[in-house]
Amino acid sequence: MGNTPNNTSPDTSEDTYRTLRVSARAEQRVDGSRFLAEAFPVESRSAVEARLEAVQEREPKATHHCSAYRLGRDGADVHYDDDGEPSGTAGQPILRQIDARTLTNTLVVVVRYFGGTKLGTGGLMRAYGDAAAAALDHATLVERTVRTPVRLRFAYDDTSPAQRVLRRFDTEVQDSNYTDVTTLTVGVRRSEVEAFVDAFTNALSDRGDVLQIGSEKKQDGGQA
Repeated sequence: MGNTPNNTSPDTSEDTYRTLRVSARAEQRVDGSRFLAEAFPVESRSAVEARLEAVQEREPKATHHCSAYRLGRDGADVHYDDDGEPSGTAGQPILRQIDARTLTNTLVVVVRYFGGTKLGTGGLMRAYGDAAAAALDHATLVERTVRTPVRLRFAYDDTSPAQRVLRRFDTEVQDSNYTDVTTLTVGVRRSEVEAFVDAFTNALSDRGDVLQIGSEKKQDGGQA
């Protein structure tokens, strides 16, 4: 049975979070039992479910398929599953390894093939935690920037001041359309959105339009 704890999410800054670049695997043996651990970068519950199903299909004869994940840029969506092991001996130790590395958007699955020797509560906690740690230690970690999309519109003659604002801030062009007017969607660091919009408005002396911030369209088509 899975669990959704109320524990505190990992410390993350307002603009960045840590996750895995690609998946990683590790295998350990403890008193005859095999523990196969896989760590995955995931961004949604549907991705978690797909990864879990793939592991279960690939390892159908395993005794247990235990797992834990933390999702969301703030790490608030968290869940673990002991899958038949004694409560607290599998999912929580896996989750602790995710949190020890301050990761989010991360799933770890540890599959156990029972080897005939019972490990006891402490032994299980160590085995699952160590297997999860081994997989995560094999993974390449990456720090990603949280960006808010901001849609801008400005005249061709205002390209130079607009570009100066884009260079001044840590922005990333996500979409563009160039005609007699330019429409850009740029990703702006979440903490800098207000300052960016103010700088854009001032640099163009109110001639440019901020059409949309995030998923919210500006109702008046003007500046924020």
